[in-house]
Amino acid sequence: MFDQTLMQRVKLATLAMQRYNWEQGTVAQAFLESGDLETAILMAHEAAYRQDSQGRCGQIGSSTACTDPCSIGETLIIAVEKTGDNMMKNALDRLIRWAVQDAPRNADGIVYHLDDAPEFWVDSFYMLPPFLARAGYIDEAVTQIDGYWKALFHEKYGLLSHIWDDRASRFVREDFWGVGNGWAMAGLIRVISLLPDEREDEREKLVGRLKRLLDSALLYQRSDGLFHDVLNRPDTFVETNFAQMMAYTIFRGVASGVLSRCYLAPARRMRAAALAKVDHYGLVRDVCGAPTFDRPGIAPEGQAFCLLMQSAWRDGDFEEV
Repeated sequence: MFDQTLMQRVKLATLAMQRYNWEQGTVAQAFLESGDLETAILMAHEAAYRQDSQGRCGQIGSSTACTDPCSIGETLIIAVEKTGDNMMKNALDRLIRWAVQDAPRNADGIVYHLDDAPEFWVDSFYMLPPFLARAGYIDEAVTQIDGYWKALFHEKYGLLSHIWDDRASRFVREDFWGVGNGWAMAGLIRVISLLPDEREDEREKLVGRLKRLLDSALLYQRSDGLFHDVLNRPDTFVETNFAQMMAYTIFRGVASGVLSRCYLAPARRMRAAALAKVDHYGLVRDVCGAPTFDRPGIAPEGQAFCLLMQSAWRDGDFEEV
């Protein structure tokens, strides 16, 4: 049963949390997909209001992130479409210019995750390409995905590593971080859903990559439905959010017809295990905990993906078993 009371508690707990740029964008996307357009617009307005001189939205403190500020992009586009607000429209124009022109990138045009290090992070799959695709820059969205895939994908394991140093040509962190692969899965399904009908070749390529990640990650699903923080390392802690991210991706993919219904059974186990982690405050427990993400705790992104998972479940009209 879809529990509206539970989701309301999760929403309230989420709104009480402090948020950086990628957290603001991810939470706004969760409210958008849950159908709470007014809250999503308010969050887009705040991210636009906190735009820096370079065009990066949602800036707090001295963030050096390049792709994270773009996570608000789709919500900001819709907010502008719905309201016509000039401040948000100007912010959107500057954010697009940042994403397609001004953000630091390598010789192949692949945007770095930070402005002070030539690094590609798996997180960027979610932060940048969906915004580019929603803004109409389909070629650029696919180019960024191709670049991140080339740098981070391991053919042997079928999974993505976390951080690559493009200048030194070495991994900063080679681990198959669960949440990192979740960012990639969720980013891929969003871009796939935004591709025009005539982009069948790109759709086939991206769906193939998504299935490879899903099939590889499922090899590490625990009997309780969850996964370890580093997928192939059982000595790392059992983590909640990757299960939510993967379940969200599967529900969206099955509902849209790009994924087989055979993925539903493990996704149901993920969803049940994740919902069991929601406490009476509405906090999703034992996700990668903010702000260091190296231990179990709570985090805005963990809250957001609970909402996203539930929205995808609701929209797919899947039966409880």
